Amino acid sequence: MMNIPPFINTIIGQQPYPLLFAIISGSHLYGFPSPDSDYDLRGVHILPVEEVVGLETGNETIEVSEIREALEIDLVTHDVKKFFLMLLKKNGYVLEQLYSPLVLTTSPEAEELKFIAKGCITRNHYYHYIGFAATQWKLFENERTYRLKPLLYVYRVLLTGIYLMQTGIVEANLMKLNEVFNLPYIHDLITQKIAGKEKSVVSNVNVDFHQIEYERLRHKLQEVYESSRLPEVPSANAALHNLLVRLRTNVKLRK
Repeated sequence: MMNIPPFINTIIGQQPYPLLFAIISGSHLYGFPSPDSDYDLRGVHILPVEEVVGLETGNETIEVSEIREALEIDLVTHDVKKFFLMLLKKNGYVLEQLYSPLVLTTSPEAEELKFIAKGCITRNHYYHYIGFAATQWKLFENERTYRLKPLLYVYRVLLTGIYLMQTGIVEANLMKLNEVFNLPYIHDLITQKIAGKEKSVVSNVNVDFHQIEYERLRHKLQEVYESSRLPEVPSANAALHNLLVRLRTNVKLRK
């Protein structure tokens, strides 16, 4: 279990709307936080009915960015309807948030959502992961300083995508993923990142080697996408609709 600074729970408690759940994402979720890594907090809030159907509507997205005790805090929460609509698209970010084990606050309805959202996982999440990996590889390659973070993101994203296509399970932690894939260089890269600063560079980097591995894993992701037994389209629309209606009208979840 990670040690969560007390001020994070204070920030969560200060949010203006009830939270379906709130979690920690980013490098902490992915298994390679540096001592100076910022805290990426993500969650889902529930706008009351009057701020959805009235003339004055509430914020679908709330963002808070501040520095506390020399650490940057980045909080983003989406209204439940917006989050559900993103779940119905090929959006790996929201799946990873929903299934994050680093939970700050939750609810019985959030646990219900985890079950429902299994019907949102499709083969087409391949496009999220293949595109995200390409973006991170370009960032790593073009900076010419060869920072650790984008390189680790490349491997994390590709292995998450491959594992999802093979199993239908969302796993965003690179250390846990490597227990399955056993890539010998991953442990050293994570060790460097955890021991250094957020913007540390790769020591003794062999860019040609990492490019070969990047291409190999991209091809692997394409192969498992083509053979995946995951459905083409989500099947959770009706269940999400029913849950949304209950959440909007459940006064027990209102502050």
